[in-house]
Amino acid sequence: FAVRTGDAEKKSRYVEALLQEMELAGDWTGAFDTIYFGGGTPSSLEPVDLERVVERARERFSFGEDPWIFLEANPEDVTPDACAAWRALGVRTLSLGVQSLSDEALRFLGRRHDAQQARAAVEIAQAAGFDTVSVDLIFGLPGQTPEAWRRELTTAATTLEPGHLSCYQLTIHARTRFGVAERRGQLSEMPEGEQAVLFRLAHRVLADAGYSAYEVSNFARGRDHESRHNRKYWDHTPYLGLGPSAHSLAFESGRGQVSARRWWNERRTPRWERRVAAGEPPIEGEESLDAEALATEAVMLGLRTAAGIDLDGFAASYGVDLVTANEALVSHLVDEGRLVMGDGPGGSRWLTPTASGLAVADGLA
Repeated sequence: FAVRTGDAEKKSRYVEALLQEMELAGDWTGAFDTIYFGGGTPSSLEPVDLERVVERARERFSFGEDPWIFLEANPEDVTPDACAAWRALGVRTLSLGVQSLSDEALRFLGRRHDAQQARAAVEIAQAAGFDTVSVDLIFGLPGQTPEAWRRELTTAATTLEPGHLSCYQLTIHARTRFGVAERRGQLSEMPEGEQAVLFRLAHRVLADAGYSAYEVSNFARGRDHESRHNRKYWDHTPYLGLGPSAHSLAFESGRGQVSARRWWNERRTPRWERRVAAGEPPIEGEESLDAEALATEAVMLGLRTAAGIDLDGFAASYGVDLVTANEALVSHLVDEGRLVMGDGPGGSRWLTPTASGLAVADGLA
């Protein structure tokens, strides 16, 4: 669920549209086992509204016995009462948009909370008993030094000790205030070499603190804290997205080979609401993915994970022996220390990126 909310009237209208969109979603085979509230500020919705959404989803779709519910929350929305309500709703992973533990950085990012509120939110969430508390951090801010980033990582990992950490690189998008500042020459992204230093530093510091990097940007203190939901995006598990900008993926049958359809909703909330109110699926665009496109994505996504690519499974799904088709390149990348060839569970062959490989994962793909 992609949640964007404003004042009370807008929130109510938004929730009603979300409930209506479920009726337009068509039929889905199989049972869902995760629900993820994110893509905006779901923690600003009242718990009773979140409960309405979950109840309608359970009525409309098939779910496993105990679906894992994730909720993204702003630190300023985290209180003992709110956490108790979210826990009663069935939320098991609370993901906190901390972004930074520096007041100066938070002001630059335009966040409403300060560093003290961020720390307090983590402590309140941990005391509430969620299975996993996750903390998001951003690196690559203008002027950020390795020393400052190390201090922030150390505080997060060894003082706050969340079960999960996500470390995202600051990216400037055209239609944001940062994009406007970049066009005016007031802001620029950190040079790639300096970003790489901070990336490698994060992996070293967090590894020393007991966190495993199971994906380029994601670290967990044990497999139980890894995101069950995000893995679906990485291994092409079908998923349904509801709300503005939400994406969905479904596989198609009857064409004699693997293919899929991906579609995405209207980005602007008013237009999304109008189309839903008119009884029209609020789809802004879509694409068809044939076996070659899916295989290309599988390479890109697989090389962003610490597990890598199951070569035998890849060959069975897409009819391509990835290593044979790229023998010279794979050999070069293994010699360079970017990739490792080895055996996995059941004797299957795996192509796995090293820490050095994860640093340039998109380039490997």
